[in-house]
Amino acid sequence: MALQMQFEQRTINEFVLLQKHGQINLKPGFQRMSVWRPSDRRKLIDSVVRGLPLPSVFLHCSQGRGGKPMYDVIDGKQRLETIFMFMGVRPFDGHVFSARLMLNGDGRAEEWSWEEIRRSQREVQHAFLTYPIQVVEVKGDLSDVVDLFICINSTGKPLTSQERRHARYYTEPLLIQADGLAKRFAKDLAKQQILTAAQLTRMKGVELMLELLLSVHSRRLINKKSALDHAMKPGVVDTHTLAAAVRETISTLHTVLSMFDLRHTRFRNSAEFYTLFMLIWSMQTERYILDDPVRNKAAQRMLELFSAGVDNLREQLRRAKPATRNQGLYGDYLVTVQGDTDSSATRQRRETILRGLLCPLFETRDAKRAFSLEQRRVLWNTESSRKCSGCGKELAWGDFDADHVVAWSRGGRTELGNAQLLCRRCNRSKGARP
Repeated sequence: MALQMQFEQRTINEFVLLQKHGQINLKPGFQRMSVWRPSDRRKLIDSVVRGLPLPSVFLHCSQGRGGKPMYDVIDGKQRLETIFMFMGVRPFDGHVFSARLMLNGDGRAEEWSWEEIRRSQREVQHAFLTYPIQVVEVKGDLSDVVDLFICINSTGKPLTSQERRHARYYTEPLLIQADGLAKRFAKDLAKQQILTAAQLTRMKGVELMLELLLSVHSRRLINKKSALDHAMKPGVVDTHTLAAAVRETISTLHTVLSMFDLRHTRFRNSAEFYTLFMLIWSMQTERYILDDPVRNKAAQRMLELFSAGVDNLREQLRRAKPATRNQGLYGDYLVTVQGDTDSSATRQRRETILRGLLCPLFETRDAKRAFSLEQRRVLWNTESSRKCSGCGKELAWGDFDADHVVAWSRGGRTELGNAQLLCRRCNRSKGARP
């Protein structure tokens, strides 16, 4: 690596001053989200109070505004964040916590906050502020810094595949869009139990959205690992068509999340949710009508029954009881969720099974939206009474609309058997009502 490193010590008080002066960046683009639990944070404060050594903090030094040095935290984000939270340093003053510490000399641990230490434990306060932290100050190209970040974080709580992807490619438009979608739908994903709060913290939500977005952009099911890594290379994804893919992904997510309650089905599993999402996206492009409450309720019930059938077969096989003839479809599906679940071939088999279950429950819209001039003439010339079917107004040739009796958006065909004469005013106010 073409990096220059300088080794030194800095006290906690020095870090606090740098933070207050805006000279520490805890969230450079390559960093991951905070992954420490409250228990991890309390243990760190106990270690500092007891004078135990902490691992080195790695900082990337660059020149900020006014020539002041600016420090991007390469490694040590969680430690510095924890110290700032405990001390109530802005902007972490909304996350203040206490820790169980032995400060009274009697061997008993009690809860102590930073404010209580400041008021009654001046020596402990001084020792805390002057606690020395080993620092490695790094200078060099950002690409080399990212490599160092990935290398350092290969131990401890190692980076997930998406955290490594984020560190290397955080400026790529595709990843930026996926990150925005993950934030937008985080509550929905957690509510439907598709991802846990811990998984969202480890960027699993970003990875899922990246997968969905890339699949919509590619117009096909993808092999998860190879496709995601390949898509990160510059020029692979056409940024001119990316905005349209984002809109389609948002629309399909809204449709899936409004149609189904997945909490008690197999499809809350992210791999199987992907299959359901892609099927619904495909059905939307094929003009299926997916906003009928009655049909959606039947689809929900179908998912629940199918999930139960697959789960029952799995338990049955674990008890060494063979599948029966009427469990064949469950067995075919079970094969697709064991082993290589994310290959494009396996996903295609899974989607085919799911399509056979859900598509027969829904109708499609007519490919032709509007009545042709010929159909309008036939309708006009075959009506015995040329009056508006809505208000009864007498109609003239230049002042009528050929309207769908059953709305096109509800599956009504653009055929003369589903046509009626309406005045323009009634047609505008009718909407999708019959």
